[in-house]
Amino acid sequence: MATRAPRWLDPLEARAWRGQLRMSWLLDAAIARDLARDSGLSHPDYYVLVQLSETPGHRMRMSDLAAGIQWSKSRVSHQVRRMEDRGLVRREECSSDGRGTFACLTRQGLRTIQEAAPMHVESIRRNLLDHLSSDDLARLGDIAERVAAVLSAELGSAQDAM
Repeated sequence: MATRAPRWLDPLEARAWRGQLRMSWLLDAAIARDLARDSGLSHPDYYVLVQLSETPGHRMRMSDLAAGIQWSKSRVSHQVRRMEDRGLVRREECSSDGRGTFACLTRQGLRTIQEAAPMHVESIRRNLLDHLSSDDLARLGDIAERVAAVLSAELGSAQDAM
């Protein structure tokens, strides 16, 4: 099988890639720092609480939760266990399917996400949105949606093949 020569990044591409990578790392670190300081939550805690809080009945099958946040079932199981120990979520067996388990938001978990969300949004504004114009936001949204659509389709195909 013939190998193809690498398509090295030109200066414009390298600047865009490295800038995006650095911005992503710094933004993630700043928002994670603010989230932990303001609410005591980690990003994984917040992702799970958001998914459950936005779902009718505040409960999801563990497998659907994993798929919704692009995590392995094992990772979701460990995360939910840690959050269960803190009273944020609970597990319920699925009565129609003995193999299925639901992750359910507790009252404490709902209260926690409701208190954390305004501070989290403020962190997002302070660390990203306030530095961009409306045109910048529109372009960033277009770029993010286009790249995410391609990656989601590829990831879906890879998961279907497993």
